Amino acid sequence: MTTLLEAINESTEFIQAKMKHTPKIGLILGSGLGELANEVENPIRINYKDIPHFPVSTVEGHAGQLVIGSLEGQDVIAMQGRFHYYEGYTMQEVTFPVRVMKALGVELLLVTNACGGMNKSFSPGDLMVITNHLNMTGDNPLIGTNFEELGPRFPDMSHAYTPELVTFVEKTAKSLDIQIQKGVYAGVTGPTYMSGAELIMLRKLGGDVIGMSTVPEVIVARHASMKVIGISCITDMAIGEEIQGITHEEVVEVANKTKPIFIKLVRELVAKVEL
Repeated sequence: MTTLLEAINESTEFIQAKMKHTPKIGLILGSGLGELANEVENPIRINYKDIPHFPVSTVEGHAGQLVIGSLEGQDVIAMQGRFHYYEGYTMQEVTFPVRVMKALGVELLLVTNACGGMNKSFSPGDLMVITNHLNMTGDNPLIGTNFEELGPRFPDMSHAYTPELVTFVEKTAKSLDIQIQKGVYAGVTGPTYMSGAELIMLRKLGGDVIGMSTVPEVIVARHASMKVIGISCITDMAIGEEIQGITHEEVVEVANKTKPIFIKLVRELVAKVEL
């Protein structure tokens, strides 16, 4: 049976054989933002299904490939499509690409997502920098054998989203005249959208937005001592008292409308971030 370490090494060696540079920034591109990977210069594209031990993305709007190259003068590796717990993968499988990114040399993970807004002061189309999260999945990608080579048994999540980089995102957005919200991401398993009572509960617990991704990836990134930036695109309002219902197609539609501003911000962050 292949161990996690062996699987990481095999995937890493497969990808390294195709790489020309060592990426320092890892990008996980959520719903509607995959187009940014098409702007990577001198790209090397690797389909997930060709990489040893990689899962395969099954969600509409997720291309399902790694794109390695240059963006704004920085060496990057982008996930054009991510994996979700609700697809039937284990938490370890969902976060496996983050482990491989670390092994490839990535120091900063910039993770994006589409989400529902529970904070009544937010609006569809807003962007939000994540300051903290609520892991409401009932699971954790670090459960099981811990390999000290990957990180400590009990990693600290008090600053899961690098505080100075939260400030950096706010300043960068302001320099571009982009309004950006700030708040807490509540991560759930999905694939159902939440009931009104559940949304009210999560808002009272401190959640500003709700989504079905990001939290597992960030936990593993911090376990691996990577810096983290998290940015959400609020595609719909999830106010429990006023819930109207939402479809995946509507989520993608709003994400696509916000895409130009989102891409502009991410490009500027990649250009100006100091590692």
